[in-house]
Amino acid sequence: MPASRLLSVLLLLQSRGRLSAQAIADELNVSVRTAYRDLARLQTAGVPVYAETGRGGGYQLLDGYRTRLTGMSEGEARALFFAGLPGPAADLGLSAEVTAARLKLLAALPTALAEEAARVAAVFHLDAPGWYREPEQAPRLPLFVDAVLTRRAVDVRYRRWRAPQEVERRLRPYGLVLKSGTWYLVAATEKGTATYRVTQILDATLGDERFDRPADFDLGAYWAAYLEDFHARRYTGTATVRLSPAGRRRLPDNVAPEVVRAVDSTATPIGDDIGDDGWVEAVIPTESIDHARGELLRLGTDVVVVAPPELRRAMATTVETLARAYSAPDAEKSR
Repeated sequence: MPASRLLSVLLLLQSRGRLSAQAIADELNVSVRTAYRDLARLQTAGVPVYAETGRGGGYQLLDGYRTRLTGMSEGEARALFFAGLPGPAADLGLSAEVTAARLKLLAALPTALAEEAARVAAVFHLDAPGWYREPEQAPRLPLFVDAVLTRRAVDVRYRRWRAPQEVERRLRPYGLVLKSGTWYLVAATEKGTATYRVTQILDATLGDERFDRPADFDLGAYWAAYLEDFHARRYTGTATVRLSPAGRRRLPDNVAPEVVRAVDSTATPIGDDIGDDGWVEAVIPTESIDHARGELLRLGTDVVVVAPPELRRAMATTVETLARAYSAPDAEKSR
């Protein structure tokens, strides 16, 4: 039984006041039986913990008792940067440190400030992944945390979209970035600094090679430049489309923000020549004919492609194929 858990129980009682054994067990992710044993050990050690029975009862410290054991470990100090981010902290393998750091901070604060900190923490919550998708599982993430902090090289096998799809690399990790629920590793290679999606790393081995991270490297600035370059390379063409009022309202749920902004900045009213007032014509960026077709088909009859001809033909071919599929006799009825 680690002494750190006894300290956590003590700090919980100091910062929260009266707590039931069940509440302590839930907070520390242990059984109620273990919580009772820990409380008994604290009493045996001379800590003035007493119980009140009945409705609303629980365990609490004798009035005026406060522990001085609030020094933080190196791991807990690092965890402070993620104190408001329980999900990402768990991904990074720091959830225990976050819990301990919070308790120690609350125990060290005057009562009024501790109450204010608890009030603020209760009204903010971060849920990083976007809608309509499951959060990615990245079991190798703690290894990269270790590599970033100790500045050790990592040998990886990485799966990418272009051939050859699987490549081996020696990476010198500079930092980790969480983007919409997905973790990315920024690392130096023989060819320069690059970005790797952590879930696409198939194997990773922490090596003995040590490296020096450039003193002038700014992770935030690098990521901003990376995103700007990514968007510049992502959109290689444009399309002219007509949108109904309903189609325009549905845009944010079906296309990228860049497309929505393009419509907002280029939309021109075209009257009711398509059969409904409020239609607009706009120019949008496109990645490719196939990608644009897939995105625009989500809008159904609320969008009409004007140009380029290749995209119009792709849309028409898909619609004709769907029409044939749905007009064919039902397989069950034809038997």
